[in-house]
Amino acid sequence: MIIVVVVAVITFIFTLLATPWFIPKLRKKGLMGKDMNKSGDVNIAEMGGLPIIAGFLVGMLLAISLTTFKIIPETLDLTLMLAALSTILATALIGVIDDLILISQKVKAVLPVFAALPLIAVKAGVTSMTLPFFGDIDFGLLYPLFIIPIAITGAANATNMLAGFNGVEAGLGVIMSTTVGVIALGLGRMEAAIISFSMAAALMAFLHYNWHPAKILIGDVGTLSIGAVLATSVIIGDIEQAGAILILPFFLELYLKARGRFQMQSWCQRVGDKLICPDKKEIYGIGRLIMYLSGGITEPKLVKTILLIELIFAVFAFASYQLYLFSP
Repeated sequence: MIIVVVVAVITFIFTLLATPWFIPKLRKKGLMGKDMNKSGDVNIAEMGGLPIIAGFLVGMLLAISLTTFKIIPETLDLTLMLAALSTILATALIGVIDDLILISQKVKAVLPVFAALPLIAVKAGVTSMTLPFFGDIDFGLLYPLFIIPIAITGAANATNMLAGFNGVEAGLGVIMSTTVGVIALGLGRMEAAIISFSMAAALMAFLHYNWHPAKILIGDVGTLSIGAVLATSVIIGDIEQAGAILILPFFLELYLKARGRFQMQSWCQRVGDKLICPDKKEIYGIGRLIMYLSGGITEPKLVKTILLIELIFAVFAFASYQLYLFSP
């Protein structure tokens, strides 16, 4: 427990200090993105996932060091930790490349499969899973060879999909990472808890600069990393049920995006300080759905609504494990 607190605090402080250092550097290099939901031509620093992943890396290396040198009396599976870190950093690298040279959607959808190789190599996770209506199922070799790469790829692409508003990606990441971290800690899965809380802390610090009006955008390096952390944590913590519940809103986003053949952006129209989607035929994402149902909504309220939806699913995820833990 002590190691989780120490890692989270150091990660938060490092990211809080690193992000404002990155902002002018990114602007100077021309790594800028247009804030599409603001009136006028508003361009701000992009690739904000760099300070997030830097803070996360500091937290993870600190946890590994504290364990290696026995500074804190906690025992961690360093093989799992290093494999998890390799998968997450490989996914982040895919995000960096995409932010710089714009990888096609089809290629980006497949690349995280290769990032999953470290977890496959160490046979991370437990091959037996408890599924609703089906009970316990042992997938055997299908788990490392099929389920792990699908989970990493699916989660990374999913968290990259529900995006486009100030604070929404990082906010969703905080909720998901914190939920998985709490469940993992309750079950005694320290490796998964450290990974989750380290990312949650980095994202909370980043939100200070990413909340409306944002000073920096998260970029694909950030969104893909959030998904990789989610999938990696639930795999090594054997809490796939939590990941499945938390990812459900992203399936709705997938369905709505598919209606627009993945060609439509998250935003719609702006009238004054409100975002609107007057035509139900143009509902191609959860953001647009909320715009349509509300008759027009400000960006901060829209983001808070999306986060509230995810928070409800987080409560269900936590409750499902509480019921399991206390069942006879």
